[in-house]
Amino acid sequence: MKALILVGGYGTRLRPLTFTIPKPLVDFCNKPLVLHQIEALAKVGVKHVILAVNYQPEVMVAQIKKYEEEYNIKITFSVESEPLGTAGPLAMAREHLTVDSDPFFVLNSDVVCEFPFAKLLEFHRAHGGEGTIMVTRVEDPSKFGVVLNKPGSSAIQRFVEKPKEFVGDCVNAGIYIFNTTVLDRIELRPMSIETEVFPGMARDGQLHSLVLEGFWADVGQPKDFLTGTTLYLGSLRKKTPELLAASADGIEIIGNVLIHPSATVGKGCKLGPDVVIGQNSVVGNGVRLNRTVVMPNATVKECAFVKSSIVGWHSSVGRWARLDNVCVLGEDVHVGDEYFVNGGSILPHKSVSKNIMEPQIVM
Repeated sequence: MKALILVGGYGTRLRPLTFTIPKPLVDFCNKPLVLHQIEALAKVGVKHVILAVNYQPEVMVAQIKKYEEEYNIKITFSVESEPLGTAGPLAMAREHLTVDSDPFFVLNSDVVCEFPFAKLLEFHRAHGGEGTIMVTRVEDPSKFGVVLNKPGSSAIQRFVEKPKEFVGDCVNAGIYIFNTTVLDRIELRPMSIETEVFPGMARDGQLHSLVLEGFWADVGQPKDFLTGTTLYLGSLRKKTPELLAASADGIEIIGNVLIHPSATVGKGCKLGPDVVIGQNSVVGNGVRLNRTVVMPNATVKECAFVKSSIVGWHSSVGRWARLDNVCVLGEDVHVGDEYFVNGGSILPHKSVSKNIMEPQIVM
């Protein structure tokens, strides 16, 4: 089986993290984003993954090769000379997707969930249509395109884009499975699968929906990255709680906290809820972390307070410093002792030597 992951371009929505690390390799809960998807695809028997990208950074190629060996899976880059939207990449990858008649998965690279690919494949084969969309229920569907099924059926009747009045709460989750015949509907040009392909499939009675169980998040922006982290840790609590940290050795754990085995955490720390501490990172004595991601090789020094923030790779937070309100430190950013940063987005290789009282980008 095959799968195509829509990676896209430079990950501008996730800056400043993606200034130095390609979006698929950004660590999400101590594992590169794309690896969450590759692992789940490999488990269901996918042997070839195509990454549809607008550019091909060498660092990504080298890292991806390691995953090929580890998971016994072929990974191909499909590099677009111009952005082809969400449908054009399928046409560009046609030669890979049509090597046999098996259906293939398509997913957006920003999506995290429990990836129930086996259930999706079984459901798709059972209804016999050309395609299946996974949908997820949301509290405020007015921000999304709502998927409406035919009464009493899994077949999709129509789509309603950002409805002003409530018509339903199921929205596109960005995970699909298609028969190869769907490629006859797609041209090699910039094209939207949501607006130019799905409506025709629905009119022909060839598109079905399956409700995604468990959590779902689009982590393409920093605030959503933190929300997705919370949901992922909650899923770990239900399925594999042994992976989460527990209070011990003078460290107080509140709620769900994930600590890499190679990380160092000092005494008197209070961590959680919803904290991730990355590989080879160092958290000093008396630190307070709340709803925070500390990326690999970062340092949070003694008695610092970090809340609702992301500390980038090789960055440091000074003693008694305070970060709050979705601060994002890019790679190699250093916040001095005792400074306060409120909602700062700090570009890579910068030092902060004054208080930042209002949310802003520091270049």
